[in-house]
Amino acid sequence: MTDGNNLEKVEFIPDVEGEKVQFYVLERTRLGGVDYLLVTDQPDGDAQALILKDITENDGDESVYRIVSDDKELDAVAAVFENMLDDIEFVEDEEE
Repeated sequence: MTDGNNLEKVEFIPDVEGEKVQFYVLERTRLGGVDYLLVTDQPDGDAQALILKDITENDGDESVYRIVSDDKELDAVAAVFENMLDDIEFVEDEEE
């Protein structure tokens, strides 16, 4: 894993009236012509991770991402990220 100080940061707004949340980009990949980001809320150590899918319209000024929630899509993209990164393992959140 990269040193937390060198990670790219992205801001995510969960909903229209929500506050911006900052994430650190661990990795990015493209599957089936769609871009995905693996992001975390902490730059180092064990942390919550999310996979974001690029849903930006062609004429959009800013990139638009949504959290991948479809189990089949999530499993496929998570497997790609696990293969790309030696020191990462996805564990499903017990609350879900």
